Amino acid sequence: MNAIASFTIVPISSGISLTPYIAACKKILKNSELTCEFHANGSNIEGEWDDIFRVIKECQIKVHEMGAKRVFTTIQVGTRLDKEHKMIDKQASVDHYLREENRGLRD
Repeated sequence: MNAIASFTIVPISSGISLTPYIAACKKILKNSELTCEFHANGSNIEGEWDDIFRVIKECQIKVHEMGAKRVFTTIQVGTRLDKEHKMIDKQASVDHYLREENRGLRD
């Protein structure tokens, strides 16, 4: 099943800077076959359900291997069965809506 997920991994009691952990997870995501987008508070990924959760698990394990004794992860997942959905399509749909609204074609 194809899915789009957003997730954030937070090591607990690992100091203030999370940069090394984020960089390690970014490497894992970039080496995966998944489509990824990185943002200030996490990552968006799309692909097959099992692949998404495998990669999130790899990130979780890596953060622990880097010394984090405790890790808190939030995950949001969306799926559709009526059609294939991709992050880029969702963004394009909103952009199209806003263009139509600006032209006065939407209420």
